[in-house]
Amino acid sequence: MREAAAISIADRCFVARTLPFSRPDATAASHPATDASQDAPITAVHPTWQAGVAPGRPAANISTLASKGSNVSNATSADTGRSILIVGASRGLGHAMAAEFAGRGWRVLGTVRSAGTALHSLAAERPGAVEIETLDMTDHDQMRALRDRLIGREFDIVFVNAGIANRAPGDTMAEAPTDEFVRVMITNVLGAMRAVEAFGALTRPGGVIGVMSSGQGSIANNRNGTNNVYRASKAALNQAMASYAGRHADDRRAMVLMAPGWIRTEMGGANAPFGVEEAMPQIVDVLIAKQGASGLHYLDRHGQSVPW
Repeated sequence: MREAAAISIADRCFVARTLPFSRPDATAASHPATDASQDAPITAVHPTWQAGVAPGRPAANISTLASKGSNVSNATSADTGRSILIVGASRGLGHAMAAEFAGRGWRVLGTVRSAGTALHSLAAERPGAVEIETLDMTDHDQMRALRDRLIGREFDIVFVNAGIANRAPGDTMAEAPTDEFVRVMITNVLGAMRAVEAFGALTRPGGVIGVMSSGQGSIANNRNGTNNVYRASKAALNQAMASYAGRHADDRRAMVLMAPGWIRTEMGGANAPFGVEEAMPQIVDVLIAKQGASGLHYLDRHGQSVPW
């Protein structure tokens, strides 16, 4: 593929590019200049998960506990008959995605690392619609065990949301501690792709395999050189998904790398221009719309292609 030309973030322009094995994306409606592929700073970093709790909406802490390998509630019915598996749904964007899909009548199976999360609260509010499984996506044995437990089930969408940033986002590659670099890469690239490999096959033909990427994974859009480690991890994730898509070129499933934009979470910080409540319905709209559109798509939350 030709090397993409550098694009100014200040221009906020989008270049529609698809890999050779993807279908062209439909043209989306115009949208604000401050956008989903915007090169946003990482201002506050949770030490474990990328998806933080939006300001004013702390994670609930309830008594419902999820033991390893157990379900909190059994999904028995839903208005739409549709279902989604969300890897990394305990808080922030993952929890917001689970709530949005559940609110639209989808059955939701979300993974968490521990008990007492916001997803547990959602499961208590929506019994029969939301299930919980325990998973540390950096634990390969847990990943394989969950895959084995889910054999025989099928989802319309499988979405991998979990990810982290290094504790000092301003560090250059020369300054970043080796263990921090490795920690970020293991979660954001290796763990995420292991989840795709483990659970992607559970997606129905014509469904969607999605991964939470970032506009900061765009090489073409990198003009200010900040957030070195996080950027590198998301660019590597994009490349790994491109390899996955290349190996599954004849697959009828759509594959989506989602660049959600600068959103008010623990990572995005309080100065981000968009709230989770505004952004998540748009993200969900894009995922639902991509059903049946085979190939790999690197998109913002408006459905526009993001430059590679």
